[in-house]
Order: sequence, then structure tokens, then C-alpha cells
Amino acid sequence: MNDDGEPSVNISGGETGGGAAAEFDPATADTRAERVVDRLGELYWQKTYGGQDAFTCLVRTILSQNTSDVASQPAHNALIDRYGGPEKDLAESLADAEQSELAETISSAGLYNQKSKMIVGAAEEILEEFGSAAGFDDFIREEEPETVRDRLLEIHGVGPKTADCVLLFAGGRGGVFPVDTHVHRIYRRLGIAPADADHEDVRTVLERDVPAAKCGFGHTASIQFGREYCTARKPACLEDPDACPMADVCDQVGVYPETGEVVDPADAPES
Repeated sequence: MNDDGEPSVNISGGETGGGAAAEFDPATADTRAERVVDRLGELYWQKTYGGQDAFTCLVRTILSQNTSDVASQPAHNALIDRYGGPEKDLAESLADAEQSELAETISSAGLYNQKSKMIVGAAEEILEEFGSAAGFDDFIREEEPETVRDRLLEIHGVGPKTADCVLLFAGGRGGVFPVDTHVHRIYRRLGIAPADADHEDVRTVLERDVPAAKCGFGHTASIQFGREYCTARKPACLEDPDACPMADVCDQVGVYPETGEVVDPADAPES
């Protein structure tokens, strides 16, 4: 740990989750995708993954859909304050929750009526199949990742990104690279994934080309890179190519500094 409490090494699975530490050296990367993640490793603090309660992680990820952390975090805190606690099973509490009251509790997250229905439905389903939040947690940590992912995708409101976040942050699974809006944009803009690739196609490329121990860090660091450098409308390279740490490994698909135009990579004319 450094003085700020940040881990000094990237360990997918967390320090007690059986993961392996990853080192970041762009000069030894085997693929362009790994080189990008190694560059991110030089830019940002490395993290440990795993150890979160699986059902809490699922609820947190549902709340974050189509909104920012600034909006979803207060909603999550309010939900835990009202329905959680050391003596409570969160899945049981939310399965019994009045949907309108839950909606009011999480209103800061946006789409609160829709999300409250998803959360109550997920809680009911998990209780019926796994008996408790703890039973669900055991399933997430112990079953084969593909089995877990397939089951998560059967829950209403759970898409690929949500399922992968639960696998990564609760299960601590290596080789999982969740694809959100930032990741989807960045790796198509870089030219690492096809310009017209959907979220699942991008995930396939990244999980193939990035070593398993680096995928968790790659996900969170790519989001940070997307917010600071490779933004949707005004990427750093638009005005100054040297302002971006990925300039020499990026194809700038859909970015045209000459005209100041930026389009989705799928809408960029083929060169």
C-alpha cells in the first residue's frame, strides 16, 4: 500500500482471492491491447479486485446503469441505510420491500421506478434459487465463470456489463474485462477492436488480447482514461496529438483533428 492506502500492485481476485500480481511493462507486451493497458498501469494506481458481497455488488451495478457515480452512490448509500445492516439479509430485505418506497429511496440514481422493479425482482429470484444473499455469494465465487455469467444474464435487468462487474468485483475472477460506454468507445477508436464492434465483440477482443491478471485493472483504468483523455466529444488528441499518452498506438478512428470533427468509430468512413 502507498501512503494513500492504494494497492501498489494489481491483483485480480484481491490479496486474499487467489489472484496473481501483474506487472506493467509496455516494452514486453505481446499485443497492442496489452500495451495500452500497460501504459494505463504507468498512468494510474493499480487496484485489487474481488471481495465485495455479490448481491450488494449486483444492486450497486444496477443502480449505476445509465447514470454517473455522483448520482448512483448516494442512492446506494440510502438503500443500504434503509434495507441493509449487519443483522439483515439484504436480498431478503429487498425482496420484501415496497417497490414504491424503494423507488423513493433510490430516486437520485435516475430511472428509479425501473431500477426498483429490477432490484426487487432480482432479490426475489435470488432468494428462491439460492436461499440468501450468502448463498448467492457462494455461487458467484465458486462456480465456473461462464456458468455464473450465463445465470446472471437470465436475471431481468442484468446485461453483459452488469454480469461482468459482478464476476470481477465480487467473484474476483481474472480474465474479466467489463465493457461500458468508455471501454466500447476507446478500443474501437484506438483501432484495437473493429469500428462496428458491439459491446460483446469488444469484450471478446480484450479478453483474448489482455492477460487475465490485467483485465480488472484494464477495465477501471480505461474508464479513467476515457474521462480524462479519450472523451466522447473532445478527445485530447483533437487539439494536440502529443497530449494523449496513447498517441503512437492509436488509429484515431472517427477523430479528425484537421476539421475538428469527432464521430462514433462505426460512423467513420473506411480508409
